[in-house]
Amino acid sequence: MTTLDNLLKLVGTPRDGALLRFSLGNEYLKAGEAAQAAAHFRAAVEKDPKYSAAWKLLGKALAEAGQAAEALAAYREGIAVAEAKGDIQAAKEMKVFARRLERETPSRGD
Repeated sequence: MTTLDNLLKLVGTPRDGALLRFSLGNEYLKAGEAAQAAAHFRAAVEKDPKYSAAWKLLGKALAEAGQAAEALAAYREGIAVAEAKGDIQAAKEMKVFARRLERETPSRGD
């Protein structure tokens, strides 16, 4: 039984929280399943909107899934969350990722 299988068993139980969803997102990201990862990171930030690490990896998963606009939105929200709680390193990292994504994404003229 894999780590992913073990974690999936906990979904819907009393242990289903932000950390579980973050861990599931990480496992899916490692497996190359960015869309699945994004769904779990999204659940993590719904359960704990101040979870800056989950915001950062939500942005990464969305970018890898080809959802650049959604990834930028996640990074921007994550930057605000990280700065508000004093998580300066996470905010810096997300700013770098957001700038990189903005450069890679063609402008729509708005």
